[in-house]
Amino acid sequence: MAITDRQNANLMHLIKRMHGVVENADIEKHRQSQDHFGALLGNSKDVLTDTIEIPAQSAKDQPIRAEWNYVNRAHMKKYVILYCHGGGYSTGSSLYARTLTGKLAMSTSMDVLSFDYRLAPEHPYPAATQDAMRVWDYLMLLGYGARDVILAGDSAGGNLALSLTLRLKEEGRLLPRGLVLMSPWTDLTSSGRSHTTKAAIDPVLNADYLEEMIRNYAAGQELTDPFISPLFGRYEGFPPTYIQVGGNEILLDDAVMLYRKMLKANVSVKLDMFKGMWHVFQMSPFKTAYEAMDRNAEFIYDICR
Repeated sequence: MAITDRQNANLMHLIKRMHGVVENADIEKHRQSQDHFGALLGNSKDVLTDTIEIPAQSAKDQPIRAEWNYVNRAHMKKYVILYCHGGGYSTGSSLYARTLTGKLAMSTSMDVLSFDYRLAPEHPYPAATQDAMRVWDYLMLLGYGARDVILAGDSAGGNLALSLTLRLKEEGRLLPRGLVLMSPWTDLTSSGRSHTTKAAIDPVLNADYLEEMIRNYAAGQELTDPFISPLFGRYEGFPPTYIQVGGNEILLDDAVMLYRKMLKANVSVKLDMFKGMWHVFQMSPFKTAYEAMDRNAEFIYDICR
């Protein structure tokens, strides 16, 4: 049954209230609230979690906490999903992302590895990308080939997935089999019109929040650097990419502009815009979120044939 406009408005009002509960001016309390949210809504008897530490590569490095999420049944082991969590590069964690990684593991029957990269403002750019590269190298050491890995992420995690792939491309290394991006934050210059046209209806993001995240992560940096704003990257030779975005979010054009740029570069790219939905709606425990995850799985199955 299709959702009515009134039901959708009520749902968005509820999402705004829930998001307000999680948000906190104290960034450490904000992080703790997100972890509590992830622990509450991300647990499922059908998905198992193994916490690991990815070893330091040098004396100045710290181990990276990570976790495997996988279904509690026989499942595919050939391919693996490497997941980059969102949170504006300042918050978020593997625990917070379980509302997404659990659904991905269920819908694909593949193992999902998520990791806790260093967060801003304590660790601004390029810390997160450096950590993502360490986790990528760890998967290669485990015996996975680049073509065995699907890279996925939401919001800032979508930015990180793109940044990592652009870095691999720059270094002449093999690229992942494909990318799955949910509400990716691709343009820290906020040039998309949806930052204005969707400002009044977006229940999750606003300009003040994004500005704070940009200051935390990239103060003093050139925001058009492709490793900070992947929209400005070169996408020739990029792997197949699937993008999902909500029709009511200020980052709508971040997704649409990336899609158009990839098309011009002859990338096999698909964009699904979910009418009436908000930023990373896939986290929510309702029908459209599960349908979106099923579409993610369909894309992954297609590229793994």
